[in-house]
Amino acid sequence: MAEVEKPELVTATDEAALEATFQARLDTETRVEPRDWMPEKYRKFMIRQISQHAHSEYVGMLPEGNWITRAPTLRRKAALLAKIQDEAGHAAYLYSAAETLGTSRDQMLEDLHSGKAKYSSIFNYPTLTWADIGTIGWLVDGAAIVNQVALCRTSYGPYARAMVRICKEESFHQRQGFEIITTLAHGAPEQKAMAQDALNRWWWPALMMFGPHDADSPNSEIAFKWKVKRQSNDDLRQRFVDMTIPQADYLGLTVPDPDLKWNGETGQYDFGAIDWEEFWRVVKGDGLCNRDRLDARRSAHEEGAWVREAALAHAGKKRAAKSAA
Repeated sequence: MAEVEKPELVTATDEAALEATFQARLDTETRVEPRDWMPEKYRKFMIRQISQHAHSEYVGMLPEGNWITRAPTLRRKAALLAKIQDEAGHAAYLYSAAETLGTSRDQMLEDLHSGKAKYSSIFNYPTLTWADIGTIGWLVDGAAIVNQVALCRTSYGPYARAMVRICKEESFHQRQGFEIITTLAHGAPEQKAMAQDALNRWWWPALMMFGPHDADSPNSEIAFKWKVKRQSNDDLRQRFVDMTIPQADYLGLTVPDPDLKWNGETGQYDFGAIDWEEFWRVVKGDGLCNRDRLDARRSAHEEGAWVREAALAHAGKKRAAKSAA
Protein backbone atom coordinates (compact mmCIF):
# COMPACT_ATOMS: atom_id res chain seq x y z
CA MET A 1 0.00 0.00 0.00
CA ALA A 2 1.39 3.40 -0.92
CA GLU A 3 2.03 5.75 1.97
CA VAL A 4 -0.76 8.22 2.64
CA GLU A 5 0.36 11.48 4.20
CA LYS A 6 -2.05 12.69 6.85
CA PRO A 7 -2.23 16.48 7.14
CA GLU A 8 -1.27 17.92 10.52
CA LEU A 9 -4.73 19.47 10.90
CA VAL A 10 -7.70 17.65 9.45
CA THR A 11 -11.40 18.24 9.59
CA ALA A 12 -13.93 15.54 10.32
CA THR A 13 -14.61 15.43 6.59
CA ASP A 14 -10.91 14.91 5.83
CA GLU A 15 -10.73 12.12 8.42
CA ALA A 16 -13.76 10.42 6.92
CA ALA A 17 -12.21 10.64 3.44
CA LEU A 18 -8.93 9.11 4.68
CA GLU A 19 -10.83 6.28 6.36
CA ALA A 20 -12.87 5.66 3.21
CA THR A 21 -9.66 5.43 1.16
CA PHE A 22 -8.14 3.11 3.76
CA GLN A 23 -11.18 0.80 3.69
CA ALA A 24 -11.29 0.82 -0.11
CA ARG A 25 -7.71 -0.45 -0.21
CA LEU A 26 -8.49 -3.16 2.31
CA ASP A 27 -11.44 -4.19 0.16
CA THR A 28 -9.05 -4.75 -2.75
CA GLU A 29 -6.92 -7.03 -0.52
CA THR A 30 -4.06 -4.50 -0.30
CA ARG A 31 -2.07 -5.01 2.88
CA VAL A 32 -1.37 -2.26 5.37
CA GLU A 33 2.32 -1.57 6.03
CA PRO A 34 3.86 0.30 9.00
CA ARG A 35 4.41 3.61 7.17
CA ASP A 36 0.91 3.70 5.67
CA TRP A 37 -1.73 5.96 7.12
CA MET A 38 -4.26 4.02 9.18
CA PRO A 39 -7.13 4.95 11.49
CA GLU A 40 -6.10 5.19 15.11
CA LYS A 41 -8.74 2.59 15.97
CA TYR A 42 -7.14 0.13 13.52
CA ARG A 43 -3.69 0.76 14.99
CA LYS A 44 -4.92 0.16 18.55
CA PHE A 45 -6.91 -2.89 17.45
CA MET A 46 -3.84 -4.47 15.85
CA ILE A 47 -1.62 -3.66 18.84
CA ARG A 48 -4.13 -5.40 21.08
CA GLN A 49 -4.44 -8.46 18.83
CA ILE A 50 -0.75 -8.94 18.05
CA SER A 51 0.45 -8.27 21.60
CA GLN A 52 -2.15 -10.68 22.99
CA HIS A 53 -0.89 -13.30 20.54
CA ALA A 54 2.70 -12.58 21.60
CA HIS A 55 1.77 -12.87 25.28
CA SER A 56 0.17 -16.25 24.55
CA GLU A 57 3.42 -17.55 23.05
CA TYR A 58 5.39 -16.05 25.95
CA VAL A 59 3.19 -17.52 28.68
CA GLY A 60 2.65 -20.71 26.66
CA MET A 61 6.19 -21.86 27.37
CA LEU A 62 5.39 -22.36 31.06
CA PRO A 63 3.09 -25.43 31.00
CA GLU A 64 5.63 -27.36 28.92
CA GLY A 65 8.68 -25.99 30.70
CA ASN A 66 7.32 -27.76 33.76
CA TRP A 67 8.26 -31.07 32.10
CA ILE A 68 11.78 -30.40 30.75
CA THR A 69 13.48 -32.11 33.68
CA ARG A 70 10.92 -34.94 33.73
CA ALA A 71 10.74 -35.91 30.05
CA PRO A 72 10.94 -39.72 29.83
CA THR A 73 13.91 -39.92 27.45
CA LEU A 74 16.78 -37.74 26.22
CA ARG A 75 15.15 -37.62 22.78
CA ARG A 76 11.90 -36.34 24.26
CA LYS A 77 13.77 -33.78 26.36
CA ALA A 78 15.67 -32.43 23.34
CA ALA A 79 12.49 -32.17 21.27
CA LEU A 80 10.64 -30.41 24.08
CA LEU A 81 13.49 -27.94 24.58
CA ALA A 82 13.47 -27.18 20.85
CA LYS A 83 9.73 -26.61 20.90
CA ILE A 84 9.88 -24.24 23.86
CA GLN A 85 12.68 -22.35 22.13
CA ASP A 86 10.43 -22.02 19.07
CA GLU A 87 7.66 -20.55 21.23
CA ALA A 88 10.07 -17.95 22.60
CA GLY A 89 10.98 -17.09 19.01
CA HIS A 90 7.30 -16.75 18.08
CA ALA A 91 6.82 -14.27 20.92
CA ALA A 92 9.82 -12.28 19.68
CA TYR A 93 8.49 -12.15 16.08
CA LEU A 94 5.11 -10.96 17.30
CA TYR A 95 6.39 -8.36 19.75
CA SER A 96 8.51 -6.99 16.91
CA ALA A 97 5.48 -6.86 14.62
CA ALA A 98 3.49 -4.98 17.27
CA GLU A 99 6.36 -2.51 17.75
CA THR A 100 5.99 -1.43 14.11
CA LEU A 101 2.63 0.07 15.16
CA GLY A 102 4.27 2.48 17.59
CA THR A 103 4.07 0.65 20.89
CA SER A 104 7.08 -0.60 22.86
CA ARG A 105 7.98 -4.01 24.18
CA ASP A 106 8.36 -2.58 27.67
CA GLN A 107 4.82 -1.25 27.52
CA MET A 108 3.41 -4.54 26.26
CA LEU A 109 5.17 -6.53 28.99
CA GLU A 110 4.05 -4.04 31.63
CA ASP A 111 0.45 -4.52 30.46
CA LEU A 112 0.87 -8.30 30.69
CA HIS A 113 2.50 -8.28 34.11
CA SER A 114 -0.10 -5.90 35.54
CA GLY A 115 -2.95 -8.11 34.30
CA LYS A 116 -4.26 -5.44 31.93
CA ALA A 117 -3.42 -7.47 28.81
CA LYS A 118 -4.80 -10.95 28.17
CA TYR A 119 -3.36 -14.14 26.72
CA SER A 120 -4.94 -17.40 25.56
CA SER A 121 -7.00 -18.98 28.33
CA ILE A 122 -5.69 -22.46 27.42
CA PHE A 123 -2.40 -21.81 29.21
CA ASN A 124 -4.13 -21.46 32.57
CA TYR A 125 -4.63 -25.22 32.84
CA PRO A 126 -2.03 -27.46 34.56
CA THR A 127 0.11 -30.13 32.90
CA LEU A 128 -0.30 -33.01 35.32
CA THR A 129 1.27 -35.89 33.35
CA TRP A 130 3.59 -36.47 30.40
CA ALA A 131 0.50 -37.20 28.31
CA ASP A 132 -0.50 -33.57 28.78
CA ILE A 133 2.60 -32.52 26.82
CA GLY A 134 1.55 -34.72 23.92
CA THR A 135 -2.03 -33.49 24.13
CA ILE A 136 -0.92 -29.85 24.07
CA GLY A 137 0.96 -30.56 20.86
CA TRP A 138 -1.88 -32.54 19.34
CA LEU A 139 -4.89 -30.44 20.39
CA VAL A 140 -3.62 -27.01 21.45
CA ASP A 141 -1.11 -26.58 18.64
CA GLY A 142 -3.58 -28.22 16.28
CA ALA A 143 -6.21 -25.64 17.20
CA ALA A 144 -3.60 -22.88 16.90
CA ILE A 145 -2.77 -23.96 13.35
CA VAL A 146 -6.44 -23.84 12.33
CA ASN A 147 -6.68 -20.35 13.80
CA GLN A 148 -3.38 -19.05 12.52
CA VAL A 149 -3.35 -20.27 8.94
CA ALA A 150 -6.13 -17.77 8.28
CA LEU A 151 -3.97 -15.05 9.84
CA CYS A 152 -1.37 -15.55 7.11
CA ARG A 153 -3.83 -13.49 5.00
CA THR A 154 -4.59 -10.86 7.63
CA SER A 155 -4.51 -7.24 6.52
CA TYR A 156 -1.49 -5.99 8.50
CA GLY A 157 1.64 -6.97 6.59
CA PRO A 158 4.19 -7.55 9.40
CA TYR A 159 1.68 -9.73 11.28
CA ALA A 160 0.79 -11.78 8.20
CA ARG A 161 4.44 -12.40 7.33
CA ALA A 162 5.30 -13.44 10.89
CA MET A 163 2.42 -15.93 10.80
CA VAL A 164 3.82 -17.73 7.74
CA ARG A 165 6.92 -18.82 9.65
CA ILE A 166 5.04 -19.45 12.89
CA CYS A 167 2.54 -21.75 11.17
CA LYS A 168 5.33 -23.86 9.69
CA GLU A 169 6.86 -24.38 13.12
CA GLU A 170 3.49 -25.00 14.78
CA SER A 171 2.86 -27.75 12.24
CA PHE A 172 5.98 -29.50 13.50
CA HIS A 173 4.83 -29.04 17.09
CA GLN A 174 1.47 -30.62 16.30
CA ARG A 175 3.13 -33.66 14.70
CA GLN A 176 5.46 -33.99 17.66
CA GLY A 177 2.52 -33.99 20.09
CA PHE A 178 0.54 -36.48 18.04
CA GLU A 179 3.55 -38.80 17.95
CA ILE A 180 3.79 -38.69 21.76
CA ILE A 181 0.08 -39.48 22.13
CA THR A 182 0.29 -42.25 19.52
CA THR A 183 3.08 -43.91 21.50
CA LEU A 184 1.06 -43.72 24.71
CA ALA A 185 -2.26 -44.76 23.17
CA HIS A 186 -0.68 -47.80 21.52
CA GLY A 187 1.42 -48.68 24.57
CA ALA A 188 0.64 -50.36 27.87
CA PRO A 189 -2.90 -50.08 29.32
CA GLU A 190 -1.59 -47.59 31.91
CA GLN A 191 -0.12 -45.43 29.16
CA LYS A 192 -3.35 -45.47 27.16
CA ALA A 193 -5.29 -44.55 30.30
CA MET A 194 -2.93 -41.61 30.79
CA ALA A 195 -3.56 -40.45 27.22
CA GLN A 196 -7.32 -40.76 27.68
CA ASP A 197 -7.20 -38.79 30.92
CA ALA A 198 -5.30 -35.98 29.22
CA LEU A 199 -7.80 -35.89 26.35
CA ASN A 200 -10.65 -35.73 28.87
CA ARG A 201 -9.13 -32.65 30.52
CA TRP A 202 -7.93 -30.75 27.43
CA TRP A 203 -10.72 -31.33 24.90
CA TRP A 204 -13.13 -28.63 26.03
CA PRO A 205 -10.46 -25.99 26.77
CA ALA A 206 -9.11 -26.63 23.26
CA LEU A 207 -12.53 -25.86 21.77
CA MET A 208 -12.67 -22.68 23.84
CA MET A 209 -9.45 -21.49 22.17
CA PHE A 210 -11.47 -20.32 19.17
CA GLY A 211 -13.28 -17.80 21.32
CA PRO A 212 -16.98 -17.21 21.94
CA HIS A 213 -19.67 -17.39 19.29
CA ASP A 214 -19.21 -14.44 16.94
CA ALA A 215 -22.59 -13.07 17.97
CA ASP A 216 -21.18 -12.79 21.50
CA SER A 217 -17.80 -11.35 20.47
CA PRO A 218 -17.60 -7.54 20.53
CA ASN A 219 -14.64 -7.47 18.13
CA SER A 220 -15.71 -9.82 15.34
CA GLU A 221 -17.64 -7.33 13.21
CA ILE A 222 -14.84 -4.80 12.93
CA ALA A 223 -12.24 -7.57 12.55
CA PHE A 224 -14.06 -8.85 9.46
CA LYS A 225 -14.47 -5.33 8.07
CA TRP A 226 -10.76 -4.61 8.39
CA LYS A 227 -9.78 -8.03 6.96
CA VAL A 228 -8.01 -8.92 10.19
CA LYS A 229 -10.27 -11.95 10.50
CA ARG A 230 -11.27 -14.15 7.58
CA GLN A 231 -13.43 -16.87 9.15
CA SER A 232 -15.79 -16.96 12.09
CA ASN A 233 -14.88 -18.49 15.45
CA ASP A 234 -17.57 -21.13 14.98
CA ASP A 235 -16.42 -22.07 11.46
CA LEU A 236 -12.84 -22.49 12.66
CA ARG A 237 -13.97 -24.51 15.69
CA GLN A 238 -16.02 -26.79 13.42
CA ARG A 239 -13.04 -27.34 11.14
CA PHE A 240 -10.91 -28.32 14.12
CA VAL A 241 -13.50 -30.81 15.37
CA ASP A 242 -13.92 -32.38 11.92
CA MET A 243 -10.14 -32.69 11.58
CA THR A 244 -9.51 -34.08 15.07
CA ILE A 245 -12.22 -36.72 15.58
CA PRO A 246 -10.77 -39.13 12.96
CA GLN A 247 -7.40 -38.75 14.67
CA ALA A 248 -8.92 -39.69 18.02
CA ASP A 249 -10.57 -42.71 16.37
CA TYR A 250 -7.20 -43.80 14.98
CA LEU A 251 -5.68 -43.52 18.45
CA GLY A 252 -8.49 -45.55 19.99
CA LEU A 253 -9.34 -42.70 22.36
CA THR A 254 -12.81 -41.41 23.20
CA VAL A 255 -13.62 -37.72 22.93
CA PRO A 256 -15.40 -36.73 26.19
CA ASP A 257 -18.61 -35.52 24.56
CA PRO A 258 -21.72 -37.71 24.77
CA ASP A 259 -23.46 -35.48 22.21
CA LEU A 260 -20.77 -35.96 19.56
CA LYS A 261 -22.12 -37.59 16.39
CA TRP A 262 -21.66 -37.53 12.64
CA ASN A 263 -24.23 -35.50 10.74
CA GLY A 264 -24.68 -37.02 7.27
CA GLU A 265 -26.68 -34.06 6.02
CA THR A 266 -24.06 -31.42 6.82
CA GLY A 267 -21.05 -33.69 6.34
CA GLN A 268 -19.74 -32.53 9.71
CA TYR A 269 -19.68 -33.61 13.34
CA ASP A 270 -22.28 -32.25 15.73
CA PHE A 271 -20.88 -31.66 19.21
CA GLY A 272 -22.13 -30.67 22.63
CA ALA A 273 -22.45 -27.28 24.32
CA ILE A 274 -19.32 -25.56 25.56
CA ASP A 275 -19.22 -24.35 29.17
CA TRP A 276 -18.85 -20.64 28.48
CA GLU A 277 -19.07 -19.81 32.18
CA GLU A 278 -15.79 -21.67 32.67
CA PHE A 279 -14.28 -19.87 29.68
CA TRP A 280 -15.10 -16.39 30.97
CA ARG A 281 -14.06 -17.30 34.50
CA VAL A 282 -10.60 -18.28 33.26
CA VAL A 283 -10.35 -15.24 30.97
CA LYS A 284 -11.13 -12.99 33.94
CA GLY A 285 -8.30 -14.49 35.97
CA ASP A 286 -9.93 -17.23 38.02
CA GLY A 287 -8.48 -20.29 36.30
CA LEU A 288 -6.41 -22.99 37.98
CA CYS A 289 -3.09 -21.43 37.01
CA ASN A 290 -3.71 -17.74 36.21
CA ARG A 291 -1.92 -16.40 39.26
CA ASP A 292 1.00 -18.83 38.96
CA ARG A 293 1.51 -17.99 35.28
CA LEU A 294 1.69 -14.24 35.86
CA ASP A 295 3.84 -14.65 38.98
CA ALA A 296 6.30 -16.76 36.98
CA ARG A 297 6.48 -14.24 34.14
CA ARG A 298 6.90 -11.28 36.49
CA SER A 299 9.65 -13.07 38.43
CA ALA A 300 11.50 -14.04 35.26
CA HIS A 301 11.32 -10.45 34.00
CA GLU A 302 12.62 -9.01 37.26
CA GLU A 303 15.38 -11.61 37.67
CA GLY A 304 16.46 -11.09 34.06
CA ALA A 305 16.86 -7.32 34.39
CA TRP A 306 20.65 -7.59 34.77
CA VAL A 307 20.88 -9.54 31.49
CA ARG A 308 18.98 -6.81 29.62
CA GLU A 309 21.13 -4.12 31.22
CA ALA A 310 24.35 -5.95 30.34
CA ALA A 311 23.20 -6.46 26.75
CA LEU A 312 22.39 -2.75 26.39
CA ALA A 313 25.75 -1.76 27.89
CA HIS A 314 27.58 -4.11 25.52
CA ALA A 315 25.68 -2.74 22.54
CA GLY A 316 26.53 0.80 23.64
CA LYS A 317 30.23 -0.03 23.82
CA LYS A 318 30.12 -1.55 20.34
CA ARG A 319 28.44 1.56 18.95
CA ALA A 320 30.99 3.81 20.65
CA ALA A 321 33.90 1.77 19.32
CA LYS A 322 32.45 1.82 15.81
CA SER A 323 31.99 5.62 15.95
CA ALA A 324 35.55 6.11 17.17
CA ALA A 325 37.05 3.92 14.43
